[in-house]
Amino acid sequence: MKAEDLKTRYSQGERDFRKTNLVGVNLKRVNLEKVNLAGASLACADFSYAFLYESNFSDAFLYSANMKFVKLGRAQLVNSDLTKCNLEGSFLVESNLCGAKLSGAVLSGVNLRGANLEGINLCGANLSGINFRSANLKNANLCWSNLSRARLNEASIQGALMTGVNLSKAYLIKVDLHGMDLNGVNFSGAKMKFANLCEADLTATNFSGANLIFTHFKGAIMNGSNLRDAVLIYSDLRAAVLMRADLSYTVLSKANLSKANLNLADLHQADLSGACLEEAYLWKADLSEANLDGADLSGASLRGAILDGVDLRNTNLTGAMMPDGTVNN
Repeated sequence: MKAEDLKTRYSQGERDFRKTNLVGVNLKRVNLEKVNLAGASLACADFSYAFLYESNFSDAFLYSANMKFVKLGRAQLVNSDLTKCNLEGSFLVESNLCGAKLSGAVLSGVNLRGANLEGINLCGANLSGINFRSANLKNANLCWSNLSRARLNEASIQGALMTGVNLSKAYLIKVDLHGMDLNGVNFSGAKMKFANLCEADLTATNFSGANLIFTHFKGAIMNGSNLRDAVLIYSDLRAAVLMRADLSYTVLSKANLSKANLNLADLHQADLSGACLEEAYLWKADLSEANLDGADLSGASLRGAILDGVDLRNTNLTGAMMPDGTVNN
């Protein structure tokens, strides 16, 4: 079918063009709202700047199609083949892309807020700055993808594969990542207020400079993680394992670190004012020049800890084991 035939029939009220052959057609800037192109052959077609709101492209073949800046809000793209499709700047808010193929697709500047991408394969994709706010990314493959500066506030990511993903300076406010394997993930400079990382594997994860205010880390495994210069005010780190973690210059005021394992951790010049470290393990931890004003270290183990330049006059050390092995009464 030719582009002019399609536009004529659409103008006459026809909407059903399922399984139509439109390979290479030029439909640039066309208005085809609510058109049904399910199963259509649309390889190399030009839909750039087109208005396709609430349209159906499920099972369509869109290999190498040009869909730059297309308006596809609330569209159906289930099981569509978007391989090498150019979706730069496209509007896909609340669209359904379950099972879609996006290998080699250009996704820069795409708005996928509230979209359904459950199980999608985005392995190795460049998604820098993409808008995934409130999107469904459950069980998605995000391994080695670049999500730097991406907006993922309140997105559903449970079950996603995230090996080697780059989330530096990304927005992850109120995101639930509890129990997930995030070993070695780059969260440097990320905004993660109120995020849930309880019982997650965060071994060697990079949180340097991240905003982690009110973030939940209860029971998380954080051995060797980098939290240098991060802000964790009022964060929950109860029973977290932070052996050999870098917490130097970190702001942990009012944070709860009770029963946390901080053995061999670097807390040099960390702000722990008003923090709870009750029964925490701090064997050979470096607390030099740290701020412990108003902190509660009752029952904590500080055997071999470095406390050079620390003012302990307003610190609760009741029952704590001091660096020399004596118990403070």
